Amino acid sequence: MNTPPPPFAMQHSPQVPELLYRLGVTLALSTYQAGKVVLLSAKDENSLVQLPRTFAQPMGIAEDEQTDRLALACREEVIVFANSADLAHHYPKAPGKYDAMYLPRTTYHTGALDIHDLNFGDDGETLYAVNTLFSCLVTIDNRYSFTPYWKPKFISKLASDDRCHLNGMAMEAGKPRFATSFSQTDTAAGWRPTVTSTGTIFDVPSGEVVVTGLAMPHSPRIYGGKLYVLLSATGELAVIDPASGKPEVVKKIGGFVRGMAMAGDYLFVGVSKLRQKSSTFGHLDVAKLSNQAGIKIIHLPSGAFVGEISYLSSVDEIYDVHVLKDKRRTNILNTLNNDFRSALSTPSATYWGSLS
Repeated sequence: MNTPPPPFAMQHSPQVPELLYRLGVTLALSTYQAGKVVLLSAKDENSLVQLPRTFAQPMGIAEDEQTDRLALACREEVIVFANSADLAHHYPKAPGKYDAMYLPRTTYHTGALDIHDLNFGDDGETLYAVNTLFSCLVTIDNRYSFTPYWKPKFISKLASDDRCHLNGMAMEAGKPRFATSFSQTDTAAGWRPTVTSTGTIFDVPSGEVVVTGLAMPHSPRIYGGKLYVLLSATGELAVIDPASGKPEVVKKIGGFVRGMAMAGDYLFVGVSKLRQKSSTFGHLDVAKLSNQAGIKIIHLPSGAFVGEISYLSSVDEIYDVHVLKDKRRTNILNTLNNDFRSALSTPSATYWGSLS
C-alpha cells in the first residue's frame, strides 16, 4: 500500500536552490484552494525550505519596496504587512534564522469582492485592486468597501455579478496601465460560454482594447518595457505589442499557467493542477496536462527552462507568484497565531513580548 506524501510535500530540480540563493530572493505564492501563502527560500545552495501560512482564500500579493510592506487580497479583506528585519533576527522561536519578517499592521474589511490582482501605487499608500465581482479596477481605503477607479467601456453599470471576469492588472509608473478580462460581455457571468477564445487586454488610460481573442489571459506584467501575459487555457507565455495588438508566444509552458514574477533574467511562473470535474476548467485541452501544481522557471533572454518546483500534496491551484528581493529567509505572521501580538515596533525600537 502506497503511503501518501506528507502535507506540502514538494520536489525540485537540483539547480533551483542554487539559483534562489544566488539571486538572494524568497518566492511567495498564494494558493486560495489550500488557504495558504507559501514562502520558499534557499536554506543553502543545495536545499529549499518552505513556510506555509494560513489565510482566508489568499489571491493577489503586492509589495511596496520603498516602505518594505506587503499587501494580500483575501476573501473578505485586504491585509497590509510591514517588514522588520530586527524583529526577524530576534524572533524568540528561532533567533538569527530569518532576515525578514512581515507583520500584520492594517486590515481593510472590504467584504467579498473576489479581488484578484493587487498593487501599491507610486505614492506607497494607494492600493489598486482588480474587483472581479464588480468588473472594475478600484482603490482600497479605510472609508469604503472600495472606490471605483476604472471600468471597461462596455460595462453599463457596477453590479456584483462578474460580467467579464476582469482579473489582471499591469502597472506602469505606479498606475494601472493594462488590464485583462476573459470577455467583453455585460451580463452576469457572460464570459463563461466563450472563456477560451474571447480574452481581452485593455489599455487603462484610454480604455481602448489592445488585443482580443486570447485564451484566458492572466497575470499581465511589464518587464523591460514589454507587456507579457500568461495564456492559461493554452499554457503559454506571450508578449504583446500594444501598438499592433499582435500577441507572440514566447514559451509553451504547458499546464494551466497563472501567477508570474521576475528576478534578474528569470521568470517564475505558477502552474496549477486543474480539477477534471470543474465546470470552468475541466473541459480545457490544457487540463490533461495540468496534473501537478508548482513553479516553472524560465531564463527570459533565451526562453529556456532552467528549473521547476512541483507539489506532491496540498497545493493544487496557485493564483499569484511574487519575488521578495534581497530576502534570503523570510517569515510572515498571520493573526490566527498569537506570535504577532508579541511583535512590537516603534519608529526607533522593536520589542518581543513573551510568546504564548
